[in-house]
Amino acid sequence: MAVDSGGAVTVSARGLVRRFGAVTALDGLAFEARRGELLGLVGPDGAGKTTAIRVLAGLLATDAGEARVLGADPLGGTVRERLGLMPQQYSLYRDLSVGENLRFFARLYVLPRAVFRERAERLLAITRLGRFVDRRADALSGGMYKKLALACALLHEPEVLLLDEPTNGVDPVSRRELWELLHEFVGGGMTVLVSTPYMDEAERCSRVALVHRGRVLLEGAPGALLERFEDEVHEVQGGDRDRLDALLAAHPAVRAASPAGARLRVVLARGAGPELSRAVGPLGAALVPARPDFEDLFLSRLREAA
Repeated sequence: MAVDSGGAVTVSARGLVRRFGAVTALDGLAFEARRGELLGLVGPDGAGKTTAIRVLAGLLATDAGEARVLGADPLGGTVRERLGLMPQQYSLYRDLSVGENLRFFARLYVLPRAVFRERAERLLAITRLGRFVDRRADALSGGMYKKLALACALLHEPEVLLLDEPTNGVDPVSRRELWELLHEFVGGGMTVLVSTPYMDEAERCSRVALVHRGRVLLEGAPGALLERFEDEVHEVQGGDRDRLDALLAAHPAVRAASPAGARLRVVLARGAGPELSRAVGPLGAALVPARPDFEDLFLSRLREAA
């Protein structure tokens, strides 16, 4: 993955606040993304990711704070020709074919015919949609539809690409292919900002911002964030699930506990492993060390923020 850590800041959110009636979707959200960087906004549904994308795309005003894309206010409209957007909801004309959707967006971007033909041919090749050019959008699989939406967003060769949960509802193979495409664009110097609820996708990003209730809990390079993770992670094997749940919920050293198949995964305060091992032993369970992942990190930070 190409990462230009010294690239210019192309996207910035500074103290963004946005309310919808009694609901505060953004509550001081702040982060930056640089040229040649893939920044992931990672968090659960309702964290404020879509609202942040809409603000940066110039589709929504804020109640407070400042958003900048390529140095300009996205609401001003001066950066829209340099910005690509792939919204979470279905945004293409489903009764048009793959080729017709591309031609429609080319007209929106006022692309000369020769330029359109060259770019469309390349995008159809890299997304492997060339042989489906006459297929209607509503007849595409979920993964193929997302690739077409991505191709339409890239047709005018934007400098900044905003993607709102692009892999939601996509099969594993198409999901991997979409990420490979994003890395290719980032390698060419594009800034890509992608939102996702999937914690396992955090490691695919240059940097991540873990988002909860409209705030960034933690931001940095994936490897560095996990290296600095101070808590312990274990799996509880065996034992009675109900009694174990009650014990873990009451134990002061347990930062978080969640199901992991037939086991329980727990995040503990550093050094608390032996104590918890002795506690679960009489319940017929054993504690086994595990490698921390981003879900562990996120759940631990949620406990700290509570």
